[in-house]
Amino acid sequence: MVVSAYPIKARSGRLRRTRTGTLTEFVPRPPSGRSREERMTYLARLALPLVLVTAVLSAFGMNWWLAVAACTSVAALVWRRQARAAQPAALAVPRDPGSRVLWTEPERAAFEGALVASRRVRRTWPALAGMIDPVLADRSLNRALDELAETLARRQELRRLRAELAAVREADIPVDSPARSAVAEQCERADESWREAGAAANRILRSIDTAARAGESFIRERQVAATARYAERTLARVTGAPAVTESGPELADRTEAVIAAYRDLAA
Repeated sequence: MVVSAYPIKARSGRLRRTRTGTLTEFVPRPPSGRSREERMTYLARLALPLVLVTAVLSAFGMNWWLAVAACTSVAALVWRRQARAAQPAALAVPRDPGSRVLWTEPERAAFEGALVASRRVRRTWPALAGMIDPVLADRSLNRALDELAETLARRQELRRLRAELAAVREADIPVDSPARSAVAEQCERADESWREAGAAANRILRSIDTAARAGESFIRERQVAATARYAERTLARVTGAPAVTESGPELADRTEAVIAAYRDLAA
């Protein structure tokens, strides 16, 4: 998985692109598995309608060579797409320092969860008009996702380093060896950095989830309040009783909770 603000090209195969704000997630797609013979069969079946189209266009006065060129281009495009889809996807190594490459499963799963929560946050913005500035909220959310990708990329490097240090520490080295002491010291530093990176990633994940929950809760409460007000007016009209104080919950205090959640996201 590559998280970048700039387009990433594929050397082979196909990519799945998911845009969230100014960040784009690039994930390699699995190959289609079609063999060369299957692609040739499909192209042969496609050739018949293309020949008919060429004949029809020629009958209506179009130059036959233009029709042949157009149909040939369509066939070549289909062949190229199928041939590329059959190849294993390989990403071009991003040279942009702002691109983050996540290849370990735990870090990829964590970022996928953050993307799902960020989409929940964005879906609440239309209903929160006047409470938050969508432009500033978008910047804060994108910054949080970028920081999370950077933290997860650092954490997966630490994961690899800890595995290498653990292998060295378990090697057949004398207990009183200075090298063994140095490795033990580096292990402690790597473990501390590992815990710090995990805490930072969890903090960002919690802030995004909190913003999503606060917005969704506010919207649900406002819907419940509107339903209560409608029921009150309907009962007053049907029973003839005077309308009492609206029974919908007061949402003014809830506004502060939503704003606080977005402030925590921007922090």
